[in-house]
Amino acid sequence: MITYSLATIIVLVFVLIVSMFRVLREYERAVVFLLGRFYQVKGPGLIIIIPIIQQMVRVDLRTIVLDVPTQDLITRDNVSVKVNAVVYFRVVDPKMAINNVENYLEATSQLSQTTLRSVLGQHELDELLSARDELNKDLQSILDQHTDNWGIKVANVEIKHVDLDDSMVRALARQAEAERSRRAKVIHATGELEASAKLREAADVLNQAPNAVQLRYMQTLTEISNDRTTTIVFPMPIDLVDKFSNVMASAKKQQDK
Repeated sequence: MITYSLATIIVLVFVLIVSMFRVLREYERAVVFLLGRFYQVKGPGLIIIIPIIQQMVRVDLRTIVLDVPTQDLITRDNVSVKVNAVVYFRVVDPKMAINNVENYLEATSQLSQTTLRSVLGQHELDELLSARDELNKDLQSILDQHTDNWGIKVANVEIKHVDLDDSMVRALARQAEAERSRRAKVIHATGELEASAKLREAADVLNQAPNAVQLRYMQTLTEISNDRTTTIVFPMPIDLVDKFSNVMASAKKQQDK
């Protein structure tokens, strides 16, 4: 009986000694409590934990990718949209992450959801679609500020999708089509203005050399003529028409006298 009890004691002591040794990976830390009070942060590598007297909580220091669920929100211009995002963060202070918040993963997730709704709800729909970089920086700054007391560093926040209703998609398509039509009209008007300026310069040059008009007539005839053309085009100078009109007006005045 004594031998059996001694063997049991030896086995228990061996188990206790073995359980004292813990191995932590490079990205892990152990928050150690001594009789319920914070003692120190240990790791990585081989550490010793005294059974019963000390307890430890493992903390992962790697970057955690948190997928923020889709949130329904109303923009500042009263448009209902659905937005989801992804948050990249990591624990920089294991002591604060364990002692200051019950569950830092759940707390960061809930904070990300509420911040996403509150921040994006202050902007218009056009800003959500075109100014994502600025919005991502604002979200990252706000989250990092609120999680600082939890020993968490928010590295980046990215808005993934902005889902719109079908009616809003059609409205945006009509708006884009109207915008393209407006640009086309402006470009066409600008081209007409530049063309009129060039025509005016060309008219000034032709006025300085009247014979150049005849050469232009000949060039126009060459361009419109081909082997299959059956129509004969005879250009009549405008000056000739003006002279003919002046002669007719003079003859009419003489008859009146």
